[in-house]
Amino acid sequence: MSRKGGSRFANYKAGFQPPGKESPMFAAFIKAARKSGQLNLSNRELSEVPQSVWRINLDPPEDCHLNVSFNASDRWWDQTDLSKLILASNKLESLSDDLQLLPALTVLDVHDNQLTALPRAIGQLVNLQKLILSHNKLKELPDELWNLRSLKNLQLQHNGLEYIPDDIGQLVHLEDLDLSNNRLSTIPSSLGELTVLLRFNLAANKLKSIPPDISKMTSLKFLDMTHNELECVPSELATLVSLEQLYLRHNRLRHLPQFPSCKYLKELYVGNNQIEYLGSEHLQPLSAISVLELRDNKLKSLPDEVLLLQGLERLDLTNNDICNLPYKLGNLPKLKSLLLEGNPLRSIRRDIINGGTQELLKYLRSRMEDGEGDSGPGTAMTFPSESNATVYNIGTHKMLEYSDKKATVVPDEIFNASDGVPIGSVNLSKNLLTAVPSRITELKATVTDVNLGFNKLGSISLELCTLEHLLHLDLRNNLLTSLPMEMKRLQRLQTVILSVNRFKEFPDALYHIPALETILLSNNQVGAIDSVQLMQLNRLTTLDMQNNDLMHVPPELGNCINLRSLLLEGNPFRNLRPAILARGTTAVLEYLRSRIPT
Repeated sequence: MSRKGGSRFANYKAGFQPPGKESPMFAAFIKAARKSGQLNLSNRELSEVPQSVWRINLDPPEDCHLNVSFNASDRWWDQTDLSKLILASNKLESLSDDLQLLPALTVLDVHDNQLTALPRAIGQLVNLQKLILSHNKLKELPDELWNLRSLKNLQLQHNGLEYIPDDIGQLVHLEDLDLSNNRLSTIPSSLGELTVLLRFNLAANKLKSIPPDISKMTSLKFLDMTHNELECVPSELATLVSLEQLYLRHNRLRHLPQFPSCKYLKELYVGNNQIEYLGSEHLQPLSAISVLELRDNKLKSLPDEVLLLQGLERLDLTNNDICNLPYKLGNLPKLKSLLLEGNPLRSIRRDIINGGTQELLKYLRSRMEDGEGDSGPGTAMTFPSESNATVYNIGTHKMLEYSDKKATVVPDEIFNASDGVPIGSVNLSKNLLTAVPSRITELKATVTDVNLGFNKLGSISLELCTLEHLLHLDLRNNLLTSLPMEMKRLQRLQTVILSVNRFKEFPDALYHIPALETILLSNNQVGAIDSVQLMQLNRLTTLDMQNNDLMHVPPELGNCINLRSLLLEGNPFRNLRPAILARGTTAVLEYLRSRIPT
């Protein structure tokens, strides 16, 4: 075989052959599909779909003349029409009009290809319920697509779409619609006709406004409009009576919308905007809220009405202009995570803020008991004995706390007291622990916040890597030099604090946790950062690398455009002058981009 011919055949996965030379393995796939009605040809490096796939319902198998058996499993004439076809992660640039020969299809998945257009024949697939077209190169959609009235799930994210026609309103059975990561500057008002839609993703477009008709989506539970250009949202948004999760991050909002009718709203994300005011009128309707993210705004205060949010579990106020906190905040019974980094707080000592959420809430409650605020219901501080306080925290606040004891181990009775309780927060800070307690794995089903700061940890055990619901991890002021790669299992982790340790390299595991929003790694000995890998963390907004050994800041770091707080002071690099650093994150990123070689 010539070198050229060998290369051509190398483009097909092992066992597959180019069209016209179908291998025994491919024939086996087709035979199995005739029985099951499902065919998966994903990740086969196909540049075109073999004709036998389109004709699978029409043509008898090649060996049918050899089959004289009446065994039920071999009766090819009783085959099942193909209902599910997966062609994902190939190299397809187009689909044949022959796909209309598969009218029984209910699922068609062609995501992660190179499609630039769809055939008009797609409109013949009237039974289609799920169509996945994401991660292609589509710039427009055929009119026939809107004939698919049975569609329940339509995935169009990561394409080049600039326009969605009014006809999309004909897909009245849609339950899940993803238009994120396109180039949409407007969306049609006819979307309001999708009254059974449950999930709607519009993130990463160029939207400056939302049509009021969106209020007709009375079944909508999830709405994501992150990374757009919204300066306001219509008041009609507040009439989405079924809404549970709303993402408005990274826009240009100056005012927080009011949600008087959103009685089921559980999670509200409005970080990275320009909101300056938060009043009682914004908080009072949020009776079901559990997550309120207000980070990277311009808030100057928090109203006392925050106490109305009795179900609040996470409050993120990172990087605002807040000087004082209402002491009543300490009485919120379910609050597990309170993030305040980057605020000019004057009334609370820095060591208390650095102590973590439970230390801070304890301080706020103590100020009320000292007569500086209304005393609320009993708190852990009202109990005379340490054991009673621990039991109270576990039973009432769902928090396991054993901090500031100078202990080398955590007593078993502390974990025993949590048996059967859905612990959300663990605070073992300010001790002399040299290892992560192995029994922490008993809490993996519910724990979201772990504070192991101010201990003597020299390494992280694999037990910690089993806490797959973890959102916030504090490991500051220990003796750590590395993190295990198994930490990449923590795919929900949003905040990690590693300041004041002994890292000489940026922990590689962090590059593999896409949910990370905050990495604090100051006061270590890190000598370099990989800007290419860092760019993959597209949710990262805060990176603190102060007081390390960075000899060079890679210009490509300037492409991390989501960073709102980049702290680099106290490093020995020379390619960034102090005058540029003093101008803030935006100026630093712009300067770095200007230094990228062209």
